Amino acid sequence: MSSPSSSAFAVAAALEGVPSAFVATRDGIDTLLRDRGLRRSTPEDTAESLLRGAVATARLEGAEGDDETLRAGGGDATARGAVLLSTELLGLAAPWRTAPLQAVARMHALAATGTLPDAERGRPATPEGARRLTWLAQAVQASGEVPGLVVAALVHAEIATAGAFGSHNRVVARAAERLVLVVRGVDPASLVVPEAGHAAEPEGYAGALAAYERDAASLHAGDPGPGVHQWLLYASQAFARGAEASPVAR
Repeated sequence: MSSPSSSAFAVAAALEGVPSAFVATRDGIDTLLRDRGLRRSTPEDTAESLLRGAVATARLEGAEGDDETLRAGGGDATARGAVLLSTELLGLAAPWRTAPLQAVARMHALAATGTLPDAERGRPATPEGARRLTWLAQAVQASGEVPGLVVAALVHAEIATAGAFGSHNRVVARAAERLVLVVRGVDPASLVVPEAGHAAEPEGYAGALAAYERDAASLHAGDPGPGVHQWLLYASQAFARGAEASPVAR
């Protein structure tokens, strides 16, 4: 695996159709936050958005039970871990800016609470997984000029497909995606529910991630292939659905 260059994410962001797709999605999010949300949003709106995201991510992991049970911290261990992670996620914004690997490790430790032994929570399970996370952290820190939505989507796909942890990789990936939207100023109050955008189309989500996984090495080499392209076009639509799921999208 090559070292990430400052252009790795930028090249992906410039793939055919990607800039226009993400500009349209960002315009929709900006309209939501400016005209219907941010000026009058409350901490309760943020908490509700995070909770909706936790329920959606639990559903994607196969959690059973009604929404109220999951919202209250019921359901299986994965569902409970998703809710726990949602309550502490925004506190990881500062660590993400300076030490993304530490933030990702903390996300996994929270998500895997009650599932994995303490010694395995927050620790990469394989050397290859650790290398993938290191590459990602370096790429993120070199991505300052890349649109935040694109960075969020690529962070999500990398964590979800790297297999760095023994469990909960996709739970962590979706949480990291949301956190990038906050840190990069796309959604500073975390009112959009990207997890719901993915849960609305679970088959499309799984298919797009599988396509990315087949072509992840091409991104690492600085020449992103069709699977990366497919994932990004899918992600732009998922973010738009996530905006529609916001508690301020009335």
